[in-house]
Amino acid sequence: MNDLSLHAARLRTVPPSCGPVRLIAVDGHAGSGKSTFAARLAAVLDDAPVLHLDDLATHEELFDWTDRLRDQVIEPLSHGERARYEPYDWTARSFGPPRTLEPAPVVLVEGVGSGRRALRPFLAQLLWMDLPAAESWERGRRRDGPALTAFWDDWTAAEKAHFSADPSRPSADALVRQLPVGYEWLEGSPATAGVNQSVTQRDHPVPPY
Repeated sequence: MNDLSLHAARLRTVPPSCGPVRLIAVDGHAGSGKSTFAARLAAVLDDAPVLHLDDLATHEELFDWTDRLRDQVIEPLSHGERARYEPYDWTARSFGPPRTLEPAPVVLVEGVGSGRRALRPFLAQLLWMDLPAAESWERGRRRDGPALTAFWDDWTAAEKAHFSADPSRPSADALVRQLPVGYEWLEGSPATAGVNQSVTQRDHPVPPY
């Protein structure tokens, strides 16, 4: 069992937070590596479902997706029912065919703002990808290329406003830091992380984004 599997085993033991579901948020700045980490964590959680907030946000509503998440996902999961949501197509600028999300024992919600205040009562754990904003955004811009420069300009302004009003990091249960190989997982609040035990997962190399 690798170290990330050890953390996954602990997540399975926390009390359910959304009906029978343990809803785990993976928050952090855009470009901080949330999607890659969530995929790795889901794999060791027996392929736990992952909801990407990019599927609920839109060009016009970068952060105004809370009601959509609550109505389409949280409400049915809280009753042990299958969630059904319509993912947003960022190219067509419209919502696509419905997808389903099963009420599995653990469900991951990955995306900027997934640890927002309105969602915390439904979360079993809040994980924060601990990479500074400027470094995260530079990685994201480099990944997406110059064609999306205008979008990133708008995005960073919106993200700054969001986290200024509703910061997630101070409420995180653990900070996750990407290393050249693997991750460092620091348990506890940001104020005490590093005082508590930290464990590094080193079984796979980490892609650059």
